[in-house]
Amino acid sequence: MAIILGVDPGSRITGFGLIRVEGRSIEYIDSGCIRVGEKPMAQRLQTIFHSLATLIGEYRPEEFAIEQVFMARNPDSALKLGQARGAAIVSAANSGLPVHEYSARQVKQAVVGKGSADKSQVQHMVQALLALSRKPQEDAADALAIALCHAHMSQSILRVAGAGGKARSAECGNNKLLPGATGESP
Repeated sequence: MAIILGVDPGSRITGFGLIRVEGRSIEYIDSGCIRVGEKPMAQRLQTIFHSLATLIGEYRPEEFAIEQVFMARNPDSALKLGQARGAAIVSAANSGLPVHEYSARQVKQAVVGKGSADKSQVQHMVQALLALSRKPQEDAADALAIALCHAHMSQSILRVAGAGGKARSAECGNNKLLPGATGESP
């Protein structure tokens, strides 16, 4: 059994979604949005960091999945998104969670079956897959979709490994360490 925390980062609204995976069974735990409003950027990042740390402490997930940064038309927006991602990733890393990153296209492909799906299609499929009584908010739905994508990818890796194949973590690429890295958790 594993609890996965999915995060859809944003400089104003960060979505989160928690699911429990046991074998092929997936159960909804919680989801919502961290709204930081118009505060100065440093305070927004602090709110994202502490809110996620609180969720991690409360639910004790074993896995953390987050959407990769994408190329935004506005460079300022891309920088702010990168900062929000950083706050979220450090919150997970401080708790010793492995961090898994997926592109928006990968998430949509895994959940909807179409990498170019729109937000309403993602909301609909998240609602259906998790048997929710109503559609989650957009950012929460995206975060749940990220968690579902990770569950799907993890099960695919386990099937390959169980079939005698070699499975590698996508987060390690070719498993080379950066200079100064030891490969051990801090």
